[in-house]
Amino acid sequence: MAVFCGIDWSDDHHDVALVDDQGTTSAEERIPVAIETDHGLLVTALRATGRSIFAINPLSVSRYRDRHSVARRKSDAGDALVLAHLLRTDMSAHRPLPNDTDQARAVAVLARAQQDAAWDKVIAHNRLRAVLHQYFPALLTAFPDKRGGIMRPEGRALLSAAPTPALAARLTRAQLVSILRRAGRVRQLADQAEALRAAFRQPHLRQPQLVEVAMGRQALALLRLLDAA
Repeated sequence: MAVFCGIDWSDDHHDVALVDDQGTTSAEERIPVAIETDHGLLVTALRATGRSIFAINPLSVSRYRDRHSVARRKSDAGDALVLAHLLRTDMSAHRPLPNDTDQARAVAVLARAQQDAAWDKVIAHNRLRAVLHQYFPALLTAFPDKRGGIMRPEGRALLSAAPTPALAARLTRAQLVSILRRAGRVRQLADQAEALRAAFRQPHLRQPQLVEVAMGRQALALLRLLDAA
């Protein structure tokens, strides 16, 4: 008799459902397991038992749930049962997790972390540009290149030193040259400082002072997220 297991996992508890090949709930050792993740302590523990583990995309589970129920309400116990039935009827359409070595899984962890950091960087950059559009367009005008722009060391250094239009407009040529030099700029410092000084002193629409200061703090917080990413 074949037995299939579905696990709906969460941080504080896991719901488990076992069904046999007739769809009746059952219990047996070393049975194949369907779960909506391919990593974590629970998956590690299941791997150690030598059983086959099927990491099912949550979207697939949602579509399978809709095939068997018209109820839209999510149920952890119900999802565990859905996962078990999914293996019972469609196991051939899904691939079990490979029996990777610990070294291969370690590489996968680092690769996932790098991908997450890249996504975090893009999200933080887009959020920062959106905030600057709302209160500090002069900085975006000074660094118009979207691919580099405020991502460049000079852009980040200037925002860190002068997070509001009022502060930026008060920067002297000498201060701008110093900021650019600290950011790693070595050529045409005087020319770029003069161009930035002119850009920051151009008339622009402004937020009220208190709002501008608050948005400057928000921009600095996003800048720290961007630097961390």
